[in-house]
Amino acid sequence: MAKTVTYRRPNPDTQPPYLHPAYVSSLKRAPSKSLVYLPHTLSEVTGPTFANEPMDVKACDLTRQHSGEPLGERIIVSGRVLDEEGRPLRHSLIEVWQANAAGRYLHKRDQHDAPLDPNFTGCGHTLTDAEGRYRFVTIRPGAYPWGNHHNAWRPAHIHFSLFGAAFASRLVTQMYFPGDPLLPFDPIFNCTADESARKRLISLFDWETTIPSQALGFKFDIVLAGRDATPMET
Repeated sequence: MAKTVTYRRPNPDTQPPYLHPAYVSSLKRAPSKSLVYLPHTLSEVTGPTFANEPMDVKACDLTRQHSGEPLGERIIVSGRVLDEEGRPLRHSLIEVWQANAAGRYLHKRDQHDAPLDPNFTGCGHTLTDAEGRYRFVTIRPGAYPWGNHHNAWRPAHIHFSLFGAAFASRLVTQMYFPGDPLLPFDPIFNCTADESARKRLISLFDWETTIPSQALGFKFDIVLAGRDATPMET
């Protein structure tokens, strides 16, 4: 059997490695041989643009996708998508998915002993505007056990997927919440070695986007490259 080799993405320590033994499933998923370079063809470097696509308001408001109100704390998640020079990425497609307030996903493989919410699917999408801004209305997700190790619990988080100019430029990351006591114990959050980079995965409470008597606001800016890049999953 070939010896397992640790592969890292660019910007060592600021991006998660392919292999992080504390994250048990990475032992199976990390490459064990040298990576093979495949030149991109035209179909990989070009792709559809979304600027003129009509957006359903329910796609970015996860609390309005069903006939009733979902259970849990309503929140506003917003921010900007920027390049390494701080320039906005316009009309980028952002997708999110998450667990419900009880910490359960609407997925057949999620058998966590927690209730499903018939009024919460847990996924949505939107486009950034001309200034790179995006906004979602959703429910604060719950923590859940995940079987990685004894008494393993994932902190509350929201998954983000971002598309660039082509489908080959898709990037995936996770957003966490400030003050979560589970963060120091989570192997996925802590697989990014650089502390300042890890902190870029934690949203900030945002008073300006908080809606009185309705929802707390959280700000999460995403930087796609450079020294201040947001850590991305492989």
